[in-house]
Amino acid sequence: MPGRAASQSLELDAAPGFRYYPQFLSPDRASAIAEEVLELVGRAPFYRPKMPRSGQPLRNRMTNLGPLGWISDVSGYRYGDRHPETGEPWPGIPQSVRAIWDELADYPHEPEACLVNYYEGETAKLGLHIDADELAVNAPVVSISLGDTALFRLGGPERKSPTQSLRLSSGDVVVLGGASRRFYHGVDRIYPGTSRLVPGGGRINLTLRRVNKAS
Repeated sequence: MPGRAASQSLELDAAPGFRYYPQFLSPDRASAIAEEVLELVGRAPFYRPKMPRSGQPLRNRMTNLGPLGWISDVSGYRYGDRHPETGEPWPGIPQSVRAIWDELADYPHEPEACLVNYYEGETAKLGLHIDADELAVNAPVVSISLGDTALFRLGGPERKSPTQSLRLSSGDVVVLGGASRRFYHGVDRIYPGTSRLVPGGGRINLTLRRVNKAS
């Protein structure tokens, strides 16, 4: 739906390449995607990654879909083709999710990883960081919000850069492309009870990424 995407795209000030699509997914489409993703999570259960070196668990649970999945443990950050706890390959990315990449990424190659982050409760958050473990540096990151509203924060190329905040509701999609692909960003808080989409409450964030340079 190129026309719809173009008409709903909004850009934050001084964030070149960052695009925000409020309510890009209809409630029915968001519900169908959430149901499909949660069914796949049954094959690749949520787990709590560990911080490099310290081995301390991260705040939020996560899993992956696609040929590759992002992994964090005492050995560092990297991508791998198997679930670190089950040893099984990651389930494939559903076509319903791939379609969003095709609609919005403006990139000629398919995503290789879909991180599935699960934010639970009022204390859930994600500190400012840059997604820098991918070799395909020109590929965007496409982020899909499902469930409870989150307070998203976008900074700049340095940790001390000024930041802007944006509330992301269920069905919203953001794209970090261009210069913003290497901008600091994070989630400051979740607003519990703002959506009934996720069983038991919470927010699921799907992050589509291209990991390797295309040959």
